[in-house]
Amino acid sequence: MRILVVYCHPAETSFHAELHAEIVRNLRAAGHQVDDGDLYAEGFDPVLSRAERLRYHDVPANRAPVQGYVDRLLRAEAIVFCFPSRCFGLPAMLKGFFDRLFMPGVAFDITDPAHLKPALTHIRRIAAVVTYGRPRWVAWYMGDPPREIVTRYLKRLTARAPASTATRDTT
Repeated sequence: MRILVVYCHPAETSFHAELHAEIVRNLRAAGHQVDDGDLYAEGFDPVLSRAERLRYHDVPANRAPVQGYVDRLLRAEAIVFCFPSRCFGLPAMLKGFFDRLFMPGVAFDITDPAHLKPALTHIRRIAAVVTYGRPRWVAWYMGDPPREIVTRYLKRLTARAPASTATRDTT
């Protein structure tokens, strides 16, 4: 299976760096073709510019600023996200990844605004490895936005991919 790993942490000496390395190592050992995307190491720009927002609905011109990442996303049959939560949400870099890539003509079709159609139907599996830095019950109390993104939002855009998350209390 072609798997896109989306890793988001700025420090190569972090606990998450070890988790990321273990994920990639295990996926490759299992025979998967891994596209290892490290948003910080690759210098991904998370800022959705004014110009990009104005072209947001202009398919396919909206892809131009992030075409390389769009191509990687469209080649993938599965996605694994690896990131720490920040204020019980996504890190800004990863939020920018979603803002800039999950757009009309890539992640969904809104030619009929009343009926959003998923466009990532080639994605068969979604997973996330997330750390919180707090006890599990606190994340649950806060609504656990990272879990919601993975298990609800992405599942809707793929139309069928089972989603799973692994969480760890790093306190």
